[in-house]
Amino acid sequence: MSQPQATIAPITDLEIKDARMIFGPIWSALEEQHGSENLHFPKEIILLGGAPGSGKGTNTAFISQTRGLTSAPVVMSSLLDSPAMKAVKDVGGMIGDREVLSALLDELLKPEHRDGVILDGFPRTTVQVECLKMMYEKMTQLWREHYGTPLASHFRQPVIQIIVLFVNERESISRQLKRGREAKAHNAEVRRTLHGKLLEKRPTDFDEHLAGHRYRVFKEQTWDALLSLKDVFHYHLINAQGAISEVEHNILKELEYQSSLELDPLTYNRLRTLPVASDIIIHARQELVKRLDGYELNTPEVFQRVVSFIENTMMPVIRLHAISGHANINSEDLLLGEPAALGMLLDIFSERGYFAVVDVHHVEIPEQVDLASGKISCRVKKIYRIIIRFKGSEIRRG
Repeated sequence: MSQPQATIAPITDLEIKDARMIFGPIWSALEEQHGSENLHFPKEIILLGGAPGSGKGTNTAFISQTRGLTSAPVVMSSLLDSPAMKAVKDVGGMIGDREVLSALLDELLKPEHRDGVILDGFPRTTVQVECLKMMYEKMTQLWREHYGTPLASHFRQPVIQIIVLFVNERESISRQLKRGREAKAHNAEVRRTLHGKLLEKRPTDFDEHLAGHRYRVFKEQTWDALLSLKDVFHYHLINAQGAISEVEHNILKELEYQSSLELDPLTYNRLRTLPVASDIIIHARQELVKRLDGYELNTPEVFQRVVSFIENTMMPVIRLHAISGHANINSEDLLLGEPAALGMLLDIFSERGYFAVVDVHHVEIPEQVDLASGKISCRVKKIYRIIIRFKGSEIRRG
């Protein structure tokens, strides 16, 4: 009689999947350990996601520079490879959503992240997405509770942004395999010369099938997790298909103006009537041409005098500074005090390719002293300080 074959039961995932049951105890532990008044989280958190080979590592420094962030990015894979996490794994423990969230919150409380931080590799699961929403709610609650109090500077309005660097599957596979070839060549050179540091060799960087599988895992897990937050946080999908310079241009274009996200609502409302610099330069050339033609049509006599003043008085001085490309000229000419004359002067220089700035100084010159009262009567002298800049000669000096 044959013996019944033993079967191995599938491993059951016993981890709690209720986000509130995970988040609640972790937050309570933070409050108990630090005190709610000391829970100083980053002002700005940038969640950086991207397909394999999309250039997250390449572009992280540029994103930090663009946003003015000085702290090192928090990479979840490195954070979960810490001695504390290794100790959990060494005794057979699992690194689940609870451990990920706990490690992340502890890291975000570090002072170096206070002004902002890039977070790479979070969230990856549905539970982590929900925990992120709850974390943002708590951060917003702390901001509101301390608004207008002496502690307000430690609890600024939180901003969470999502940046996804996107490449298609074909480009992702191509870049992964290229990375593998470059790592192999680099490591061979290091072994030959005994100089340099060996690069990590990922199995997915040497197998087209594995590289494709890695991309599909990203689309099915990380991509869906980040996409689910599109209507919750500020979401930026950046085309990372092109060269590095093109990707950097796309990043700049996406992130260049964000005052409405960063400033307190009252502060933003106070400033919003002032035009942004990028707005006033949109039609600057057309407006310049219109003004110059208007001078010629409406006030030709004054216009001609300003042109003559530039040609006969200023250009000889400017030519002497052809190498430096920088000339400072002081003038007391009464012409500059006439209506529209200064505007004409600035517009003429702008049209001819110079950068011109005029500063008017009022100097009081004593003219009469009343010996009885000691009162001194003065006349005011106007000095027009004109700064002209242009690209100087590149001739070698010395």
